[in-house]
Amino acid sequence: MTAPRPIRKLLVANRGEIALRVLRAAHEAGLATVAVYSDADRVELHVRAAHEAVRLGPPPPKDSYLSIDAILAAAKATGADAVHPGYGFLSENAAFREACDAAGLTFVGPSAAAMRRMGDKVSARRTAQAAGVPVVPGAELPDATNAAAVLAAADGVGFPLLVKAARGGGGKGIRRVEKKEELVEAARRAASEAKTSFGSEVVYLERYVERPRHVEVQVIVDDHGHAVAVGERECSVQRRHQKIIEETPSPVVDEALRAKVCAAGVAIAQAVGYRNAGTVELLVGADRSFYFMEMNNRLQVEHPITEMRYGVDLVAEQLRVAQGLPLTFGGKPLVSNGHAIEARVCAEDPANGFLPSTGRVTALQLPGGPGVRIDGHLYVGQEITLFYDPMLLKLIVHAPTRAQAIARMRRALHETRIGGLTTNVPLLLDVLDDARFVAGDYDTSLLNGYAPRDPAAPTAHLGDAAGEDLAPVVAAALALHRRTPASAIPTGPGAAAGESSWVREGRRSLGEWPR
Repeated sequence: MTAPRPIRKLLVANRGEIALRVLRAAHEAGLATVAVYSDADRVELHVRAAHEAVRLGPPPPKDSYLSIDAILAAAKATGADAVHPGYGFLSENAAFREACDAAGLTFVGPSAAAMRRMGDKVSARRTAQAAGVPVVPGAELPDATNAAAVLAAADGVGFPLLVKAARGGGGKGIRRVEKKEELVEAARRAASEAKTSFGSEVVYLERYVERPRHVEVQVIVDDHGHAVAVGERECSVQRRHQKIIEETPSPVVDEALRAKVCAAGVAIAQAVGYRNAGTVELLVGADRSFYFMEMNNRLQVEHPITEMRYGVDLVAEQLRVAQGLPLTFGGKPLVSNGHAIEARVCAEDPANGFLPSTGRVTALQLPGGPGVRIDGHLYVGQEITLFYDPMLLKLIVHAPTRAQAIARMRRALHETRIGGLTTNVPLLLDVLDDARFVAGDYDTSLLNGYAPRDPAAPTAHLGDAAGEDLAPVVAAALALHRRTPASAIPTGPGAAAGESSWVREGRRSLGEWPR
C-alpha cells in the first residue's frame, strides 16, 4: 500500500477522441487539464476542451506526439504534475514512463518494468507460462536475417504459422506463412516493418490457431491488494489484424470459460506486479481451449463497451489508482448488465482497397437515442489528414440482449452521416448483416476475401420493389407520408433492418449525403 499522491493538473499526451475522453474524466474528477497538439491539430476539439494547450511541433508524430522531450517541456511549462498517455503513441513506451518518473510526474499507467516485461512478446509469453497460463506454441527469432535459424525454429512450431513483431501491436509486423518456402522472406519483411513501427526488428514465430477467436480480458489493479477482471470482450472482427467491431460478452464464452479466462488475466497481472488498467489478450480455439497472446499495458480502444456493460468509468478508476487510491469497487467483481457492441468508423474506402479518405468534413449527423454513445472528435469544417490513424469515431451501443444490441447498432449506423469523406460504414453494416456474425459463430477469418455489396443491386428486404425504378414515386410517397397518421404506417422486416430500397432511393433523389 502506498501513500496518496494527489493529482492537481493532468497533461494528456495524446490527440483525438481518446484525448477528449480522458479530459472529460479529469474534469469530472475536478482536475485542471493540459492538452498538447501538433500544427495539424491546433483547432481540434481536445485542444479546445482543456484548460491549457501547448504546441508540440509539426504534424509528423515523431516531431510531436512521439517527442518525449516536447511533452515533458509542455508539462514543465504548465505546471502539470501528471501525464495520461491514452493509447498508441507513447502509451506503452517504458522510456517515456521512466522520463516522467525522473521529472517527478505521476504517470497514469503501469511501471516501466511491467511495460518492458509485457511489452516484449517473448518475455510476456514466459511470464504467462510461469503463471500457469497456456501459450500458443512458438519460437523466438532474434535474427530474422539468418535463414538457417529461421527454418530451424519453424520445425518446432509447424505450419501454418505467424511471424510476429516481438514489440508493439496494432496488427503491424505480422505475416501469415503457409509453407516453408515462404518463411524466410516473410520473416525479413516482418522484421523490417517491426523496425519501422516499433524501433526493434526482433520477431518470433507462433503456431497459427485454426478458426481462432480473439478474446481479451480487462484487468485493473490498485496498490491496495485489489486485482479485478472486468469481464471479457470479443474482438474477432478484424481487417488485416485491425479490430473494427468488438462486443461484450463474447458469444463463445460461457460462465465456466469466463471464470477461467478472467482468472488467467488476473494471474498474469499479478505475476508481473501490474498496476492500473491493462488488457490480457487471448486466442480461443474452436474447441474452446485458450492461449495467452499478449498484454496491452494501457487503456484499450474498445474500453467503452466494458464501461457500458458493467457501469464503470475505467478512466476515472485509472486516475484513482495513479493517485494511490483504492478502486471504488474494491476487489469485488462487478455485476454485468446486457450486451454492448462497438464499431470503429474510419475514413477509408472499403470499395477501393480500403484506401484512406482525406478531406474536410462538410456535414455531420450523429445518432442518438437510448443506449447509444459516441466517442469521437469530429466537427463540421474539420480537416482529416494522412498524418494520423483514420478512425473518426467509435459508435457504442448497449441493450438488454445481443439481438437488440445488433439491431440498435444497425439503426445507429444508418443514422450516421459524415459529409466530405468516404467511410467504412457500409463494411460495418455488412458485418452486422452477416449470418455468421448474427449467429455469434464467427472467428478472425470473418472478413477474409471481403468484397463490398453493390449498392445498386436489388435487396432482399421484404416490402422492397426490387428491380423497379422507384425515383418517380418517391416524391409522391413522401407527400403522402406527411399526410398519414403515424399509426397507419406499416412496419416490417425492411424497417427493422434500418434501411429499405425506398429510403436509399429517396436519398439519391433528394441529394442526401452519401455514406
